[in-house]
Amino acid sequence: MTKSIKSVIVIGATGLVGRELLKQLNQLEVCEKITAVVRHEDAQLRTLEKVQQFRLDDFLLLNDEDVNGYSHAFSCLGTTLKKAGSKEKFYNIDYEINAHFADLFESTSTHYLLISAMDANTDSKFFYNKVKGKLENHIQDLKLEHVSIVRPSLLLGDRSEQRTLEDMTQKLYQKLSHFVPNTFKYKPVTAAQVARTMLKAAQFQTDKFEIYDNLAIQNSK
Repeated sequence: MTKSIKSVIVIGATGLVGRELLKQLNQLEVCEKITAVVRHEDAQLRTLEKVQQFRLDDFLLLNDEDVNGYSHAFSCLGTTLKKAGSKEKFYNIDYEINAHFADLFESTSTHYLLISAMDANTDSKFFYNKVKGKLENHIQDLKLEHVSIVRPSLLLGDRSEQRTLEDMTQKLYQKLSHFVPNTFKYKPVTAAQVARTMLKAAQFQTDKFEIYDNLAIQNSK
């Protein structure tokens, strides 16, 4: 059974997908309350009339009372090894905070939605994918009402921070994109496509658990 998107809480709200998701949620007529958990007040988010910013220095301090009563919870939080500075710091952000956020919705009626990564797998040779896989496994083990996991490939869009390798890849892809078929599973996707996929999952998913792969994101209209 699906649930109307009446009230939502979002972490990772100032990231590439997070910002796009908030814009789309703000335009959604049925959505009445949007809470963005942020470390610092964000000027751009203040332009979205439905968005309320909840400032918290440490997201691990989020508690049951903070998240009570939301119909949907979106986790768009993620970083890179380079930006985090070490494997430990990357793990603390991409696993610990996301796992803690998911834990808060166990045995509630909230629909939990997560941006993971293509090729997330605990057996991966790559630390990034291994951590993403561990997080997915943790979430599947929780008693959550509904779970949606979105697995994008490379994300296209203008980031607030510089990611040199991703920026170079984007520029190269833009030159060669017309040669890449839509059936290519690693085809990069835009933040808008990922956000639309999450909204569709939030509105129409009936199964308790579902994974949306990169091809599903590409086909999101």
